[in-house]
Amino acid sequence: MTTHTSPHNNIIRNWLYFNAFMVFCMAVIGAVTRLTESGLSIVEWRPLIGALPPLNAAEWERVFALYRETPEYQKVNVGMSLSEFKNIFFWEWFHRLWGRLIGLVYAVPLVIFWIKNWIPNGYKSLLFGLLILGGMQGVMGYIMVLSGLVDQPSVSHYRLAAHLSLAFVIFACLLWVAFKLSNIEQRETSFCIKRHGWISMALLSITIIWGAFMAGMDAGLVSSSWPHMYQGVMVPNNLFNDFLNNAEAIHFTHRWLAMVTMMTIIAFAWRIKSHGLAHMVILQFGLGIATIMTHVHIHTAAMHQAGAFIVTALLLKKLYQLR
Repeated sequence: MTTHTSPHNNIIRNWLYFNAFMVFCMAVIGAVTRLTESGLSIVEWRPLIGALPPLNAAEWERVFALYRETPEYQKVNVGMSLSEFKNIFFWEWFHRLWGRLIGLVYAVPLVIFWIKNWIPNGYKSLLFGLLILGGMQGVMGYIMVLSGLVDQPSVSHYRLAAHLSLAFVIFACLLWVAFKLSNIEQRETSFCIKRHGWISMALLSITIIWGAFMAGMDAGLVSSSWPHMYQGVMVPNNLFNDFLNNAEAIHFTHRWLAMVTMMTIIAFAWRIKSHGLAHMVILQFGLGIATIMTHVHIHTAAMHQAGAFIVTALLLKKLYQLR
């Protein structure tokens, strides 16, 4: 597969980096949407017409009436005013709008590159596959929202984890293909160090999935202290009671998974002499503690999610360099 530098390769590489940045922004917007409990404010799925918000009073009343039929309104937000509804509507609408923009920013240039025959040999299937993944992410978002419109006023934490995990996969794939089109210096290293790096990535991925479980179960609110779960209590009593659906167990697992992941990545960063990666993963761990101790403060929690993407990008680049 060709990796030589050409003007066309540079254009495609920068386009991929820009798309990865848009996915990063999408994750932060999604975090704010979740933290403001706005994700279930739009009941309808209108891929084209839905790009526009309600433009008159009658349309606002119509979408608000649909929301009043949902479990979230009836069990959590009963009595909410139209002005309050507009606040939560904005974040879900903006989240969906940004997703549509990513689709356009990716699909339109891809068609142009394809027609102009700018895409290097061996890359067409990769770039088309990323387009399919993006479409799947939109469908996954719709499936996730549906889970919160039936009986319970919250989405399934399994579907939320799938939605976030797919975002990470798309982000990582965009970066990896961009790396292949870049003149990133690669160096030989031992199998042991490579294995250490991929173990670090596996642990990071699992920790991120558990973070999605945390968000879906509102498990970050279970405890506001660290390292103890509660005063004088390190391990909750019902840790193994319905492990994957128990907010306490999910919270406990995420915080100690994060500890193991941080130590593993720091050790890997030390072996390859990457101070930036080590400092970023320590900062990310600190943001996780701050999120807990601030009762999931919106700005802190959003930075924590952003940090997960930054650590992923830094670690992924190091793994590419060690191929």
